[in-house]
Amino acid sequence: MIVLDSHVWFWWINLEHGRLPAAMVASIENAPRIGVSPVSCFELALAHRQGRLELPLPARQWFDLALAGSDIELLPLTPAITVRAVELSDIHRDPFDRIIIATAIELGASLASIDGHFVSYPELAGRLLM
Repeated sequence: MIVLDSHVWFWWINLEHGRLPAAMVASIENAPRIGVSPVSCFELALAHRQGRLELPLPARQWFDLALAGSDIELLPLTPAITVRAVELSDIHRDPFDRIIIATAIELGASLASIDGHFVSYPELAGRLLM
């Protein structure tokens, strides 16, 4: 399984694959399962509301199509994921990034992201697709 970071999910769904490294695109195309954390929905909706991200549809419609209209799963947010997010190395304090990282770790998945902070997390060793 590959967990997509919020920006990767947005670019993937909007067919902006050229913004992603070729190796990441190949990994996602060949993954048996692809998922996103519910906090990615929050991040994208907030960015849209603040004018930092333009969605081609109202947020609710975009999420419906981005999930039901694709093979991307909306992953659970469990107590184990939240505890793992709190226990991660103190690299940076963005709670949403920490939950996305913890989701990949708890589910034994790889994480597709181009966030420069993620490479500093020792917990992501061998899991990070950049």
